[in-house]
Amino acid sequence: MTRQQVEALIARREKAQSDHDISGITALYSDDIVVDSPMAGGAIHGRAAVEEVNHAWIAAFPDAAFTREHLVIEGARAVWIGEVRGTDTGGFMGMLPTGKPFRVPMVFVYTVKDGSISHEQRIYDFSGMLIQIGVLKARPL
Repeated sequence: MTRQQVEALIARREKAQSDHDISGITALYSDDIVVDSPMAGGAIHGRAAVEEVNHAWIAAFPDAAFTREHLVIEGARAVWIGEVRGTDTGGFMGMLPTGKPFRVPMVFVYTVKDGSISHEQRIYDFSGMLIQIGVLKARPL
């Protein structure tokens, strides 16, 4: 894929995420996609698993908004750097909603192949996010 094609693919993913279009997000992944995500507790495989994780995310944080700060493209790899902000109004991981907001820096590392995303690694402070929304308690220093 060309640099412009990779950039267009990531832009379509951003738009689908912004629109909370789960099927639109899922369609951008290859059939044999592997996503490494703290929320999933490791690697998930296949479009159905990606759809499930994205559905859980959007249900828990329906106001979640992703903001891109940088996009670095090198061959078949792209690195999205930005942040996500939202509020736990839908309940997360089976818990009742806390109504608390969060703001988390985030990095997505994509590998693209044949016009779709074949691997995605999500990097963010999952524990910090859980503390912000009040699901996890931390002792003061």
